[in-house]
Parts: sequence; C-alpha cells; structure tokens
Amino acid sequence: MRDDRQPYLRIRDLLKKFGNFTALQDISLDIEDGEFVCFLGPSGCGKTTLLRAIAGLDIQTAGTIEQAGKDVSALPPFERDFGIVFQSYALFPNLTVQRNVAYGLENQGIGRSAISTRVGELLDLVGLPDQGKKYPAQLSGGQQQRVALARALATSPGLLLLDEPLSALDAKVRVHLRHEIKSLQESIAVTTIMVTHDQEEALAMADRIVVMNHGVIEQVGTPAEIYGEPATLFVADFIGEMNQVSGQVSGPDKVKLGDLDLKCPGHGFENGSEVIVAVRPEDIVPHGRGGQASGGENAVKTPGNAFQTTIGDMEFLGSYWRAEMTGGKMGTQKLIANVSINAVRRMGLAPGKTIKVELPVDRLKIFAPGI
Repeated sequence: MRDDRQPYLRIRDLLKKFGNFTALQDISLDIEDGEFVCFLGPSGCGKTTLLRAIAGLDIQTAGTIEQAGKDVSALPPFERDFGIVFQSYALFPNLTVQRNVAYGLENQGIGRSAISTRVGELLDLVGLPDQGKKYPAQLSGGQQQRVALARALATSPGLLLLDEPLSALDAKVRVHLRHEIKSLQESIAVTTIMVTHDQEEALAMADRIVVMNHGVIEQVGTPAEIYGEPATLFVADFIGEMNQVSGQVSGPDKVKLGDLDLKCPGHGFENGSEVIVAVRPEDIVPHGRGGQASGGENAVKTPGNAFQTTIGDMEFLGSYWRAEMTGGKMGTQKLIANVSINAVRRMGLAPGKTIKVELPVDRLKIFAPGI
C-alpha cells in the first residue's frame, strides 16, 4: 500500500448507543484497499455492532464512516457498496443455487445472458460449477456458505463483510473453508472485514486483527504483532495461552517473582509496584544436562533468568506435553510450559523431577493487574 493514498475505509469517533447502553465508544480505524481485516473479541464486545454500522444496518449514534473517499455515514444499506455473508447464510430456500447467486444482479436490471455468464463464473470461483440447479437444502453447510459467498460477490462490491461466516460449520470443514476464503479474497483483491470470536481463525486469515472489548478497540496489528506483542493484559489473555503470575517491580528492567529476581524488558512501572508477569507456555525453555537449552533458540538469544523448578502434573496433548512447574524460588507460584515430545523423552521429564528452566528476557510481558 502507498503511504500517500487515502484508506479505503475511514472510521472516525464512532459511537453507538442502545438506550443507556453504549455498544461502541470512540472507534477510529483505517482499513486499506484490498486488506483482509478481522474484528476479534468475546461475545458482546461490539464487533458485530461495528460491522452493522459499516453496512448501515444499525446507523451509529455519532461519528463518521467514509468508503472510497465518500461519506456513507447516513446512507441506507442499499446505497452502500458492499456484499455481506451472514452466519446463517440467509439463502432463499425456494430458489435454486443459480437464482440465489443471481438475485442481486436481477435487481440491477442486467440482461439474462450477462447474468447467466456471471453466475457461472462465480460458481466456478467458489468451486461449485455443477451445483447450480440444486436447492440450498440439497447442499452441505460448507457448500451453502460458498453459495452465500458467491451471492455476496455477484455485484462486484468494493467491500465484503463476513459476519461469523464459519461458526456454524464443523471443525474440519471450517479449517478447509477458511483457507479457500482467504485464497479467494487475495485473488480478487476485495477489501474484506470478517467478524469472529475464534482467535485461530483470525490469526490464520487476517492481514490485520482488530481486538475489541467492551465496545472499544484494545489493539490493532498483524497476527504476529497481536500474538507476540500484546498491548494490554486483555489481549495477552484473550489471544492464545498465557501464564499470568503476580510479581513486584524491583528496577527499571527487573521484576521479582516470589524470591526469584528476573530481568525483563523496560516497563515504566515504579519500584515496588504490583504487576502481572506474563509469558507464553511455549516460550519457557527447559534446560538439559549441563545447563544447555533443550528444544529452543530463545536461551541463546537472551541468556539469563534460569532457575530450578519442580515438575508437577503433566498432560499429553499429542504434539507436545503440557507441564506444570512450581516450587523453588517461585514459592507457590505456578507456570505452565509446553514441552516438545522429543525434549520430554531426551530429558526424562516426569512429575516430581527438578529441572532448570529459563524465561527469556524478551519474552516476558509486564502489565498492571486487572484485565
């Protein structure tokens, strides 16, 4: 994207109230042409309300929305340039697949031959070239979702809105279809916004993720940024798994965990402040014989923060073991580490065994208490 170009979608100071309840508060966001953006958050966070405001289905109480340089803030849905796919698909059960896809084109008064050609192209695009004569009830859930996608794209909208489009499908179909949707979006380069509560879905599909909570934006960033550099404790807690233990600041780049002194990135908290020390389970590095790190490069990059701990319960999760670690200078604090099968086998890890582990300095996150 060129820096001198206006964003395709520009949202400023958006407020949405339902009576005394504030669903959206001071939302400002830019979305670039051709981007795939996910609105991610728990139920009731405001993500669907924001999508509906963009579509004009629920007009905002205050604030502006510009699309392709045009102020659409007060326009009804039919005057806005978008296609939408709902969680329920919302296909017309009494119309064939062809007629469902053609519906928007017929309303535009396009000729029958042109419609037939366009419908054929779209059914090819979504991998259903031979399903046009069938009715929605004769299709699987995944096929119905593809028809809904084809119908949304029929009028070549500038913006594609997806409202939890995969949540009604079983896990295997969902994983397969999310790759197809992402590939399709990239091939036609349509600006796309998808609402989801599924963090794995957002991480796998989005160019950028907008994490929302209680009607505000907590963080906007790429999947790698959101996962690796959470800006708030809420984001750290909501995205992936995260150890959270109570600590106390002991210096500008130090924190105390029980009787354990740890070096950490600069944090800006005053000495003596109570904080939450967060680290992902996969970032905890177990050390083998001779103190060598096992199964990771983190310790080589950021030596230090190594200490003795005792393994508690272990849980086998297929591709790795989840091990509880406690005791030693940590006192009663507990950490959960994800350890590869090879590392467990090589080091002979088992409940009750005392080992040395390392918390890489650059993987520690320090937050104020409370989410």
